[in-house]
Amino acid sequence: MNSTSAVFMIFVIFAGAAVLATLALLARQAMIVAYLLVGVILGPSGLGVVNNAAWLQDIADIGILFLLYLLGLNMVPTQLLKMLREATVVTCLSSLVFFCGGVAVALAYGFLPREALVIGAAMMFSSTIIGLKLLPTTTLHHQHTGQVMISVLLLQDLLAIVVLMGLQASAISHPNALTFSLQLLALPVLIGVAYGLERWVLEPLLRRFDQIQEYLFLLVIAWCLSLAELAHRLGLSHEIGAFIAGVALANCPVSLFIADSLRPLRDFFLILFFFSVGASLELGLLAQTLLPAITLAALMLATKPWVFQQLFLREGETLALAREAGARLGQVGEFSLLVAVLATQIGLLGSLASNVLQLAVVITIVVSSYIIVMHYPTPMAVRDELRRD
Repeated sequence: MNSTSAVFMIFVIFAGAAVLATLALLARQAMIVAYLLVGVILGPSGLGVVNNAAWLQDIADIGILFLLYLLGLNMVPTQLLKMLREATVVTCLSSLVFFCGGVAVALAYGFLPREALVIGAAMMFSSTIIGLKLLPTTTLHHQHTGQVMISVLLLQDLLAIVVLMGLQASAISHPNALTFSLQLLALPVLIGVAYGLERWVLEPLLRRFDQIQEYLFLLVIAWCLSLAELAHRLGLSHEIGAFIAGVALANCPVSLFIADSLRPLRDFFLILFFFSVGASLELGLLAQTLLPAITLAALMLATKPWVFQQLFLREGETLALAREAGARLGQVGEFSLLVAVLATQIGLLGSLASNVLQLAVVITIVVSSYIIVMHYPTPMAVRDELRRD
């Protein structure tokens, strides 16, 4: 593929996203809806304007890698330590409920037991992207609501990493407990290396040259890619390495400044990632996937906010906080898409089951984003009284 075609595809993605984002704002929808729709319209199953499967996959891989890195920058582990008991109870109990719900729906629609297990596992995770992007910065870093959400999302993300590692182990010709154990051993090794390098190498460099923004940008991008590649060499995924790189850097005193300065990069890859999600949906299977996807999405949209609300109330949180946190966590997230993609690649999910799962995730993201934007303070609110940055 020559550079002209790459430039053309970037042009149509962002031009199309700009047009649909304008319409979405006029219709009081979140702009993420526009990014998904432009992928559906311009992707291989739509008009086919962007139809290079390899290029789309590369875009999706790079997009989720940087998104997980930038999200990790906001996931300060010390907040998890303060909320560890509450977050552990809420995460474990809610994950069990959502897993069982997903398995039940999948089996009811005739999917294979292994496909039902994968779909159930994917239902356990909320969207870190939606949870953090639609949370005002002051709430994220300075209020108890932000602490509660970050703690639960961080534990969910760690659970997702274990699920992804299990899927990777099952992809080996003769998977066994030893293979999975070695991957589990690789994870603490990666975490230890990341925190050691962050404390003794990266942080001193950031402090020494904190006035040279170009250098800071170069250093933190190199850090992300280095940890991603190290994770890959240890038998983990690039995405796991990128996320751990972000979480490790979140301990740095200048992490909030770095996260703020990287916002444009985050938004750039956010558009590309959700475009690739929309483009990956096979419209030819829509007649077969729509009903089970809607059923699965409706179940999650109905149960997730209520389950989280009840669990937070059980842990002593106020009704207002429990209701808001439940609504903000009430969708299926991007780690679920990674589970779908990986499970499809290794043959655990058939094409039909994969499309049902991905479509259900898209539906929950769209509906949940709309509910949050219309009822709670967000940086993307369409009403002035709810707009908070």
